[in-house]
This record gives sequence, C-alpha cells and structure tokens, in this order.
Amino acid sequence: MADVIKLLPDHVINQIAAGEVIQRPASAVKELLENAIDAGSTKIKLIVKDAGKTLIQVIDNGCGMSETDARLSFEKHATSKISTAEDIFTISTKGFRGEALASIAAIASVELKTRKKDSDVGCLIDNEYGKMVRQEACQCEPGSSFTIKNLFFNIPARKNFLKSDTVELRHIIDELQRVALAHPEIEFSMYNQAQQVFHLPSGNLKQRIINLFGNTYGEKVAPIAEDTTLLRISGFIGKPEYAKKTRGEQFFFVNNRFIKNNYLNHAVQSAYAELIAKESVYPSYFIFLELPPNKIDVNIHPTKTEIKFEDESALYAILRSTVKKSLGQHNIIPPLDFNQEMSIEINPVRPGTFIRPPKIDLTPGYNPFTEEEKQKSVKPYVKPTSTGKDIEYRQPTKHVEAPVLEHEFEQEKASAIDWSEQLGSAYIVASVHRKLIIIDQQLAWERVFFEEALASIESKKSIPSQKELFPQTLQFPAADFALLNELLNDIRMLGFDLSEFGKQTFIVYGIPSGVESGSVQELLEEILEHFKQGQTKELKKPRAEVLAKIYARRMAWKNCKLLQKEEREELLNRLFACHTPHVAPEGKRVFLELTEQHILALLKTDNT
Repeated sequence: MADVIKLLPDHVINQIAAGEVIQRPASAVKELLENAIDAGSTKIKLIVKDAGKTLIQVIDNGCGMSETDARLSFEKHATSKISTAEDIFTISTKGFRGEALASIAAIASVELKTRKKDSDVGCLIDNEYGKMVRQEACQCEPGSSFTIKNLFFNIPARKNFLKSDTVELRHIIDELQRVALAHPEIEFSMYNQAQQVFHLPSGNLKQRIINLFGNTYGEKVAPIAEDTTLLRISGFIGKPEYAKKTRGEQFFFVNNRFIKNNYLNHAVQSAYAELIAKESVYPSYFIFLELPPNKIDVNIHPTKTEIKFEDESALYAILRSTVKKSLGQHNIIPPLDFNQEMSIEINPVRPGTFIRPPKIDLTPGYNPFTEEEKQKSVKPYVKPTSTGKDIEYRQPTKHVEAPVLEHEFEQEKASAIDWSEQLGSAYIVASVHRKLIIIDQQLAWERVFFEEALASIESKKSIPSQKELFPQTLQFPAADFALLNELLNDIRMLGFDLSEFGKQTFIVYGIPSGVESGSVQELLEEILEHFKQGQTKELKKPRAEVLAKIYARRMAWKNCKLLQKEEREELLNRLFACHTPHVAPEGKRVFLELTEQHILALLKTDNT
C-alpha cells in the first residue's frame, strides 16, 4: 500500500497560517499598527482604500530596520522579541511570534520601505504572495512604511467571504480605536479614500476618549484607580445615568493590550447592579489592568485578544470593589463631607430687640364628645356608582402569552367593530362580528408600525416627518458615523430628516411624528448597535426588515397608553388592515379570539 502522508509545500503552509492570523483587512491593520508601536513610534499614519481590500498602508517614525533585518522580517517565525520559550511568559511587547508579516506576504503584495535614523539611505523590499521579487536601496524618511495591495488576491475563496466595504471599514476603525486608546501618547491619523477619518493628537487618556467618541464623553465618565500587590487598575468608567440599552464602548486592556473577557465584564456589570435599572443596560468603561507578565499567558489565541490569568477570582473581586468605590467617590453616590460644620446656623438676636411670644387661640367651651360635634365629624355613606370605565387595572409587568385557539381570521372592516373597551394600558377588548377579541396593545402597535415602516423603505416613500423648531446636532464615533452613512437612505424613509455636517456629525431637521426630540440620538444609537454588534439572528434578514423592527418596537413603546374610544377604533382599523395582523414582527400572537362557543364552553367548565 502506497504511503499517504506527505509534507505540505511552504507556500501552502504559509497560506494556512495566514488564515489563522489574517481573517480580514482589519487583522492586517492590527498587526502593522502593533509593529509600529513596538518600533517606538511617536506618529503613526494609516491609509486604506476600498476598506483595505485594495490598499493598506501604515507609515511610522519608529526605529526603522537595517537591510538584513528588513529581509528577515518576512521569514516565518523571525522575531527580535524572544529567544527561548521561557521569554514568552515575560513578554511586554505587542507582537513576538514573528508570523504576522510572513502571513500577510503569503496572501498579498507587500512593499516595505525602511530606514534607521543613523543611516543615509533606506531599503526597499517587494514581496509578492510569499516570493521576494525585489530588494534595493532607496530614499525614504526614518522609520518604516508598509504597503499592502490586493489582499487575498491569490485566495479568492477567502476574499468572497469578506463583507461590504462599510462593514470591513468599521472593523478597521475598531482596531485603530483599541490601539489608540492603549497609547494616548502616540499621535494617530487615518485616511480612507483620501479623506481623513481621524486625527488623534498625543495627550492623556481622557483627551483620547473625547477625540474618539465625542465631546460629550468628557462629562459621561469618571476616573477609576487602585493599586494593590496583585495588580494596578486605572482608566475611566461611565456614569450610570449614561448607560445604554445596548453594548456601547466597553474596553479592557491588560498591560496595554486589548482583551475580551466575559468574566471581568461580569465583575464590572455587577458593580452597577444597584445603580442601573435593568441587567440589559450596559455601562461604558475604559479599564486598564497592569500585572506582572509572568502572571498572565498571552499565547493562547492567535490574535492575542484572549489571555489567561493566574488568579482570576482575586482579580474579579478587586475589580468589582474598585468600580463600586469609584462610583461612590465621584458624586455618583452623594458623599458625606465630614469637614463641614453640621450644626444649625441661627442668626444671633441683637440686644434690645423685642421678641413676640407665640399666640395660641383656644375655644374654652369646646367638647368633642357632645352629640352635636359627633354629628359634624361623621359623614353620611354614599354608595358609589361606577360605569366600569373609571376602574384602573395594573399593567402586567411582563407579557403573558394567551392560549392559542385555532381559527381563521378574515380582514375586517371598520364598520364591523361593535364596541371596544380597554383594560389599563395593556389590553383592548373588542367585539368584532359576534366574536370577542383581546388585543395586546403593544404588540398591535408593533405590527402596525412595522408594516408601515417596511412599506416606506421598500417603496422609497418617506414617512411624514415633523420639522424641528431648532435643528439639533448629533455627534457619533467614527465607526458609528460610517455605519450611519451606509444606512442613511433607509433611515430617512422612516421620517428622519438628517444631513451630514462635517466630520462625525449630523444635523437633524425633522423626526418621525411620535418620537421625542430628546431621544433621537438614543434611537439612532439603538439602530446602529443592532448592526454593529451582530448579536442577533436578525442580521441574517434583509436590512429593511431589521430597521423596520427596531423602529416599530420603539414607536410601539411610546404609543402604549390609555386610549379614547376613537383612538382604540383607529388602532383596530390599522391593525386589521395589515397583511398579517395575527402576529407581531417577533412572532408573538397579537390577539386572542373567542367565539360564542368558546365563551359558553369556558362558562360551562367553570360552573362544573
């Protein structure tokens, strides 16, 4: 029998390794930015074209490389960071395994220009899909310039899995934000399609947060700091009143390396437990942890975003208590000032001032036990008369699924509604064609608004908007701004009159009727988060349908209230005019239908 095991060629090995390290253009950006930081750069410029699919260029003013080092940097597992396996557990730099440039070069055309500060000329190297094609001297600035062209050109299957330019650009911006937050002392700039996306001057962490996410973050965050024998904690946490309904800006850094850790996230979330209304509200945080390198293992994941801690439970307890302490110290929980005199200040009485004694009026002949006084104090009992409309029902705290009854529903006309009553603000009871229907008002509104919004987006006919008396300016982080631009045409169909106004800013001239002016940014952020986080199965559905669902959910919540008779009948008419009035957009049953036979059966069962 012939041998079947064989060694793979080097170019196949490199392409497989590239698949582990470089999943998308943002992965290449991350590796190049981290290399620039390790080179001691104080200025780093990122240039992308077509969201990195056509061009990625990173220019830095770091230490540069010699001709020999430049050539070796493209070899697999060539690195200056470690010499032995033990060095991995004391590593303090970003990259150390030496596989990044080799992986990138295997799937793209890479040009490197580099010069050391004490050299007169630099070195140029061209590497195309894993093969060195040119090496020569060149004139260039001190530092390094990496240019990546046609990423995944020789792996079309991987290229086909890339998302739209807007999605890929958002991932690139995310990577830049993570690196820029970890190094506020470095100046960063970014250009996309020759337009500036970021210019981040060097400064402190709070200035970097404001430059990345907007001026409002200056008042939204509070500092956090703690120094123990196990670790040092620093950074900023969001104030509870600015917590979002969807995951916002949440960043953990360990030794200036961005990480993802659900366990630590739970520690922070639990510290806010008594300060935010629900578990589904998420605070923002920018938390930096400093630990001895030998207390963590950063080599368990190719992208190094997941690490292992030696004592994770102790870290959890310290982090949680530190966050709670910070929340209490910075006027989030009112402090007690023990230095202030707590005695009551009374103005002294000047000598010679006449003091009028208090006067008490008495009725000497008053006796509360006489028959006459008893009659005055007792009010006659009057039996209340009620039509039932003034009875107030408590709204259920959560949706209760009604029992499912098999029926076929035909579209009803407005004239078919005999009468309708409302149970609190939760349910409407109506009589339609000798049938009794109990309607969940919120789910009914969701169905109505969903179909109206979906029809507007698909037909490109905007829902009428309500003009703002004073147009408001909304500022968004760069990633949100790019995503909002992609969704802008569809969002305008929902009744939002928005126009771009400079970098990362929109002006709102009009909003849908029923949306409060002060909640526009919150609603738009909620829409963006559904697309940005990719947490739900909704993202597999058409974009118009996802937008219509989010819009309908918010509008329904705003419209749930006690309705007048005319308002109830209007809702019923709009509901029964929908294509599928039986179910809400999420699939829940909107109403329960009871025929005369059902009611008699229920009464008979109850009587027996």
